[in-house]
Amino acid sequence: MEPLVASAVLCSAVLHPLWYAMVKRDADPDGALMAVNAVIAVLALIHGLFLGVDFFGALQAWPLMLLSGAGQVIYGYSVVAVLKRGDLSAYYPIIRSAPLALVAIGFFILGERYSPTLLLGIALVLAGAFALQYKPGARLLHDPVPLVFSVVALFGSSLYAIADSRMVQIMHPTAMLVWVQAATIPFLGLLFGYRRPDWAWRTFPLASWKAAKLRYLLIASMAYVSYYLILIAYSLGGNVAAVNAVRQTAIPISVFIGGLWLAEGAMWRRLAASLVLATGVVVIVVFR
Repeated sequence: MEPLVASAVLCSAVLHPLWYAMVKRDADPDGALMAVNAVIAVLALIHGLFLGVDFFGALQAWPLMLLSGAGQVIYGYSVVAVLKRGDLSAYYPIIRSAPLALVAIGFFILGERYSPTLLLGIALVLAGAFALQYKPGARLLHDPVPLVFSVVALFGSSLYAIADSRMVQIMHPTAMLVWVQAATIPFLGLLFGYRRPDWAWRTFPLASWKAAKLRYLLIASMAYVSYYLILIAYSLGGNVAAVNAVRQTAIPISVFIGGLWLAEGAMWRRLAASLVLATGVVVIVVFR
């Protein structure tokens, strides 16, 4: 991987768990995520206008936009469900294990077969994931709901990662971000509104937005930079699997954030488990 591509991915990996933690700490994570998507679209529009980007020409790639948008809706809804119920340090490592999903799709749907080394990588990922769930005195998988949503988010992120890596080869990243992020907002609103009876059609989620305008602008700015750097890495020729492997550096960072900032506990045990999981992901990418 070229040093410039690797640098972009590493910078993105540092920012990503930080804005996740800020959404988790928010009084209204549903509204926070919708605000993030809306502000990302606005920032991308301003950025693209400054660069003279052809936004309407990008619509020719609408099938890929739909694929990316669908993946992001699945991912966004699942991530918020996880953050509202589980620890960031326990579930973020699973959410970000996208290469495992790519291998699973190849095995179960495409009929591909893999080497013993790659199977070892899968075993490491599963071992790390189960170790992250372990709590002394509690039965294994004592709360399966956030784990299920983590796996769903994992597949959603794989879906939009594949679409995004192809789109940035034919359009500017800002054009992609404007259309895709804007398209996710009504669908996320419907999904969040279904489980939020306090959200009225004319007001949701304006109350939380008005109360935290600067906070949401900060979160969205971090999310925009993190996402944009990944798209730049793709546009510079970064392989989608390799890029997502380097992004695994975000996993131990998320554990430190969960332990030191969110006071989630078991930091060193979860750090060891996350490193096992991240190692497995890298093995999967190298030997897939």
